[in-house]
Amino acid sequence: MNQFISNHEIYDKVICALVPQAKNRLWIATADIKDMYVASPGSGEMIPFLGLLDQLLAQGVDIRLIHAKEPGPNFRQDFDRYPRLWKQMERIICPRVHFKCIIADGRKAYFGSANLTGAGLGAKSDNRRNFENGVLTDDPSLVEPLCEQFDAVWRGACCAKCTRKAFCGDGPVNA
Repeated sequence: MNQFISNHEIYDKVICALVPQAKNRLWIATADIKDMYVASPGSGEMIPFLGLLDQLLAQGVDIRLIHAKEPGPNFRQDFDRYPRLWKQMERIICPRVHFKCIIADGRKAYFGSANLTGAGLGAKSDNRRNFENGVLTDDPSLVEPLCEQFDAVWRGACCAKCTRKAFCGDGPVNA
């Protein structure tokens, strides 16, 4: 299945369906990351996206997050509300990352233009959302290279030639 999706479809099919479906691992890459609210699976209550990630960690899902820069104070405030994120979620900062993807269990993925922000992926009204698009797929010919790209950045395979290492962390760390 390869499906072109845009705007609210991204929220419905990625945030409300793909992310909660992760059973073993969830990999997220984004250039920009901001405080974002989403509907909690089951209750529909609006919670920080970080609360959804916290729920997944509690269910035993391993989460890796790559983002290009430190998020702002609102994100940090929500992050601090979920101690499990500090202890279990792995993250790296790579200022060269501009690709955006969410990969669930190495089998199904979204990749496209949307950053991990309310205007990109969150539950915003039509007049407050960015114009975004992407592909939702379970096709191994697309998912496997996407996993390899994510993993190459995660492993630091690109660091030797990057020239921006001074702006990164020390590699994968728990948040």
